[in-house]
Amino acid sequence: MRRIGILGGMGPEATILMQQRLLEAVVAEDDSDHIPLLIDMNPQVPSRIAHLIEGTGGDPAPVLAAMARRLETGGAEALAMPCNTAHSYAASITAAVDIPLLNMVTLSADRAGAGKVGILASPATRITGVFDRALATVGATPVWLKDDAPLLHAIRIIKANGATVEARNILRAASEELLAMGAETQLVGCSEFSLIAEAASAEAQVIDTLDVLVEAVVSFATAKG
Repeated sequence: MRRIGILGGMGPEATILMQQRLLEAVVAEDDSDHIPLLIDMNPQVPSRIAHLIEGTGGDPAPVLAAMARRLETGGAEALAMPCNTAHSYAASITAAVDIPLLNMVTLSADRAGAGKVGILASPATRITGVFDRALATVGATPVWLKDDAPLLHAIRIIKANGATVEARNILRAASEELLAMGAETQLVGCSEFSLIAEAASAEAQVIDTLDVLVEAVVSFATAKG
């Protein structure tokens, strides 16, 4: 079984959630049946929100590149990063190593396919166009909220206080607004929102990007040859 390196800590609870879902995704009779992971849990990665939205703080790219190199040196054969916004720096990560990054944004765009795709994510991903570029390759049209400030507020709530009722209500309202804009397929494109993905509208076809990443990790780790 191939070892996977996890660029974690963005945020810590989302990284732990990924580990939990990986445990659930593997049929195991003993410890040795589970996927070997190297996890760099680094909550000190400079804020992506501060860097991309507010134009303040340090650049996360060099820190992420250094994490990737450490994981490769430690024996990782592929990388995974349970933070959609941090994929805005994917090019810096892949340039720093000789192993692949299992890119949750592009993988999720492939899963969504063509048509209108609503985005439930940090405004930072809208600013960098990371979802727009990925969806364009599959002929999809991203649908963004007219005002995504409430989503940023919800992300901050979850980082500070966990999966609160207020955060769930914000995500549900956003999902319903995207439905009204014609986006039946919706990407849960923030790993904080993966903690409350069930709060999205029951009428939407919801794709949790964290689930897509977990499937990719299992597939890579267990591939033969």
